[in-house]
Amino acid sequence: MTDAVHAGRERAAHLGPERRRPQVLDAALAIAVESGVGAVTIGAVADRLGVTRPVVYSCFRDRVALIAALVEREADRLLASALAALHSARGDDPEAVFVRGYRAFLDVVADWPDAWRLLFSAAPDPAVADQFQRARLVMADSATRWLRPALTAWWDVADLERKLPVLVELFMSSCEAAARSLLDHPDDWTTQELGELYGRMICRAVSVA
Repeated sequence: MTDAVHAGRERAAHLGPERRRPQVLDAALAIAVESGVGAVTIGAVADRLGVTRPVVYSCFRDRVALIAALVEREADRLLASALAALHSARGDDPEAVFVRGYRAFLDVVADWPDAWRLLFSAAPDPAVADQFQRARLVMADSATRWLRPALTAWWDVADLERKLPVLVELFMSSCEAAARSLLDHPDDWTTQELGELYGRMICRAVSVA
């Protein structure tokens, strides 16, 4: 190790855990997006930041605590924006409302692509699988509260409570598919175009329930 690197690592340790944690989480997110959550280790994060492992350990006791904190931060960032976008879709024309909702949702995905990839596109690490599941449950609960009154007002769906979990899963799966389409094929779709396509398709699918 050169004197410059050694000095840099010593100075990095003096930042303190509170100021260092956001940098540690940013490094962990970059590793997770590039190589998968399984690649996020204390050593990998330390190497990416150019610090020693004790510096990272001063912020998080182990990799599970680090990944849990990362998922929590990215879930808060993504879900708050995504849910606000979906719930902003209102109106009397069902298809127009669905289109607006999907467009707004995809705008959020475009703004937070790494958060989306971490929470929904990648297979969760078994050590923190419950963290990923909780993020999806929050989204599903909000989707249920958005869809129930809409289905009642627009189509008076028979046996709604029995069908609602199925329709919510359809909606959730379509959101995940739309997000993957946007991120995997960024040159093929704009958020407006893809939002219109999914909004029209899912509106028609739900209307026949």
